[in-house]
Amino acid sequence: MKILFNILIIIFLSTTTLFSQDGVKLSTKSKKAIRYYEAATKFYDNYNNLSCIEEAKKAIAEDPQFIEAYFLIASTFSDMKESEDAIDYYQKAIAIDEDYYPGAYYLLAGLQLSVGKYAEAGDNFRKFLQFKGESPLKRKGAEKGLEVVNFALYQIEHPVPFDMKNMGENINSANDEYLPAITADEQTLIITVRRPKDAQTISQATKLEEDFYISNQNNGVWTKAEPIGPPLNTHGNEGAQCISPDGQYIYFTACNRDDGLGSCDIYFSKKTGNGWTTPVNLGSPVNTSAWESQPSISADGKNLYFASSRENGKGGMDIWKCIMNENGSFGNPINLGDSINTRYNEMSPFIHPDNQTLYFSSDGMLGMGGKDIYFSRKNKDGIWTKPVNIGYPINTYADEINLLVNAKGNLAYFSSDKPGGYGKYDLYSFELYKEARPQMVSYMKGKVFDAESLRKLDAGFEVINLENGEVVAQSKANAISGEFLVCLPVGKNYAINASKEGYLFYSDNISLEGIHSEVKPYLKDIPMKPIKVGEVVVLRNIFFETDKYDLKNESKVELDKLTNLLKKNPLLKIEISGHTDNVGNEKYNLTLSENRARIVSEYLTTNGIAKTRLSFKGYGMSKAVDNNNTEEGRANNRRTEFKVTGN
Repeated sequence: MKILFNILIIIFLSTTTLFSQDGVKLSTKSKKAIRYYEAATKFYDNYNNLSCIEEAKKAIAEDPQFIEAYFLIASTFSDMKESEDAIDYYQKAIAIDEDYYPGAYYLLAGLQLSVGKYAEAGDNFRKFLQFKGESPLKRKGAEKGLEVVNFALYQIEHPVPFDMKNMGENINSANDEYLPAITADEQTLIITVRRPKDAQTISQATKLEEDFYISNQNNGVWTKAEPIGPPLNTHGNEGAQCISPDGQYIYFTACNRDDGLGSCDIYFSKKTGNGWTTPVNLGSPVNTSAWESQPSISADGKNLYFASSRENGKGGMDIWKCIMNENGSFGNPINLGDSINTRYNEMSPFIHPDNQTLYFSSDGMLGMGGKDIYFSRKNKDGIWTKPVNIGYPINTYADEINLLVNAKGNLAYFSSDKPGGYGKYDLYSFELYKEARPQMVSYMKGKVFDAESLRKLDAGFEVINLENGEVVAQSKANAISGEFLVCLPVGKNYAINASKEGYLFYSDNISLEGIHSEVKPYLKDIPMKPIKVGEVVVLRNIFFETDKYDLKNESKVELDKLTNLLKKNPLLKIEISGHTDNVGNEKYNLTLSENRARIVSEYLTTNGIAKTRLSFKGYGMSKAVDNNNTEEGRANNRRTEFKVTGN
């Protein structure tokens, strides 16, 4: 704005004969007004804004038609982000002479746009464009401004459903609360709070710091948010965090630390019981000498999205993604490309647990002005579709930066400085309208333990789409509590596998195919069996064609798990057994079960398991585990198992 103002002064034309000390013609004939004005410009050049305004007002008092003084005050208020006052003085200047400086319409329209005065901004952009001889760059800017005006007016006439509710005094306070992160079960909420530094830093007691606070849901009510404590909280600033859907990992941003690679870096910490490990800098290639911030981790734990100003982007801040390698490190960042990033700024990515809906903020796309929230969905080819503006009044003329959507997809959380809150920035929630919702995600939650000793185990979990073998969610049980949580996007048929060295893997099948308006979570504790002779595991994800022994393609996931178990335990020997329900005669079922067991055994030998380690047998309907009087019972009886026969 200072550069624009200096240009404005230089190109001013006037019919007066009086000049400033710099030889620029001025519109006033009052020498006293000029002295006040020149004093004001010196204050302006030295960034003494209040004194500049005071002296310029004195100049106006001497000559109310002194148009340059009005422009100077307007420019100063604009520098101070006092947009309404700046608008007022631009309007007063234009009222003196509408044709004096055409660029004033452009500056005025930009300010009106920034405070949501869309109709007025449109009028002034159009007036500016009526003048000939203005720079092509400004004309292009005015045309772009008119696009924003027309888009915003349309959005206001067609608002989306939006009724935000303050999250209450247990979450919000007189401090600023923002950047929420929540687990998939919506039982744990972590927020960033900007608050005064505590008494341990008396010399900086008047300054502020950012810390993490945590709240848990108890009978539908959020508990009082409390500091998460060390080692996550320090006397520096921590913020812009995400928590993995299972609640076991937190990724966050910290700036200017001794172990930092740039201005701001991304760190992570793992939950240990009720505490957290010492945060670790993710290092290269995630972090660079540039600015990296605002991480968001996918439900499978393998894709880290974040914002960065690093080189080779599209411009400004871009959204990038790193994919986790098999050794647990992250690979080279991938720019999300032209469908997401522009030559301006994209930030605050949030990847929903459905792993295919991305919410983010941008000031480079058509919007309401400032930064708006958009969403994009990944198509079948893994390409992000054209982003959609989430709409008014979720987006306004102000900057809307962060949005979090729960696993169910029906509730969104964000921060706002809306009047009437507990502090400047409070956290709010609102029901997200249907068109902007992600795919619904349910979850499976419980504890895993040793079946004999009852000791809690840190088993690893995978949720696998049986249609294509894709791992859609990944987790690891807490080493101390044994608690686990894995996400389950609806619409698919899943294998749930839990594994730990020294134990037989656990297998389960959950079908969420079809259309669901509501899906209840699966709550289940899992006993894991140590590898020893006599132990039996039901292979719940081996499927055959009806009344046949042809394996369905969906069976490959489970068969490969069994193959890997045998390869990791080269002394392990097993018997594959087939079982049927009581439909059909005994001889038929015995033959069918024998063939099914044989086919599984042959799959294992084809994939490198020695025949000497395998045996198979069909038991027909002789070893029922459930009642054959119901379809559910018969389904449980139709099963494939393996039993440890040697180790």
